[in-house]
Amino acid sequence: MSTLYETTNPKIRLFLGHEVPETIYSGAKWNEGPAYFPAQQALIWSDIPNGRLMRYDELTGSVGVLRQPSNHANGNTVDRLGRLVTCEHGARRVTRTEHDGSVTVLADAYGGKKLNSPNDVVVKSDGTIWFSDPTYGIDGDYFGNKAQKEQPGSYVYRYDPASGALDPVITTMIQPNGLAFSADESRIYVVDSSKTDDPSNPAEIRCFDIGADGSLTDRGTVCEAPVGVFDGFRIDEDDRMWAGTATGVSCYSSEGELLGSINLGGIVINLTFGGPKRNILYMCGATELFRVHVRARGQNLYGDAV
Repeated sequence: MSTLYETTNPKIRLFLGHEVPETIYSGAKWNEGPAYFPAQQALIWSDIPNGRLMRYDELTGSVGVLRQPSNHANGNTVDRLGRLVTCEHGARRVTRTEHDGSVTVLADAYGGKKLNSPNDVVVKSDGTIWFSDPTYGIDGDYFGNKAQKEQPGSYVYRYDPASGALDPVITTMIQPNGLAFSADESRIYVVDSSKTDDPSNPAEIRCFDIGADGSLTDRGTVCEAPVGVFDGFRIDEDDRMWAGTATGVSCYSSEGELLGSINLGGIVINLTFGGPKRNILYMCGATELFRVHVRARGQNLYGDAV
């Protein structure tokens, strides 16, 4: 295997050289959608083909099943009140788990037709919920339930819990996947992973400016995956993008300059920051979950409520 940590700019210190990524869980079929709960000091993630949500307790080091069946849950996040928001491939919907454990359906259709298979989700500080809706969960039975596509395309939607409004805000991408806001929320970055369907399709992260009226302006491609495709990614407090790749993790500036990488010798599908200081990088390999301390802090996605 190549050098564990590689940097392209020695002035930018991303890694702790003595830190070796540790495996904290193995035995999954396809890990995805990690979300960190600071109030619990716990990580929740999806094992999609096994149809379960998993939970890792930082305090005890224990791993257990949070929910099974999970409707082939994929992306997860935490809203500003500390509730779990989940994209469910199998049920073709986005749900919120309330504090009492009950599940509220937030979105499962648009224009009277079923969504494709909601994939990744983020919550803005104003409470709006943004999610991608590619077709991966209905293309076959491994990641969901094979079914006919009802929507005319694969879009990024914005859901407003206050009004109940659901709007497609990005309609120009082929297979939108992972998404994240810039630190000041003036931009949203979105992965297009459609190269998995056709080698001539994109494997990129695109940037969209968010106007004061909520309108979006496409600023084009920020970076392209060096090998394979991007899937999930996160943006730290300094607006650097940490993206899973076919060989590990790559870190880019907001302008798309490669700053460094973690070479795990295998795929990282998705990742998130956790720990009390938000400086632990949790990385979902296909069958294993890794973590390592880094010289970066993830954004405070949780506000003052948790």
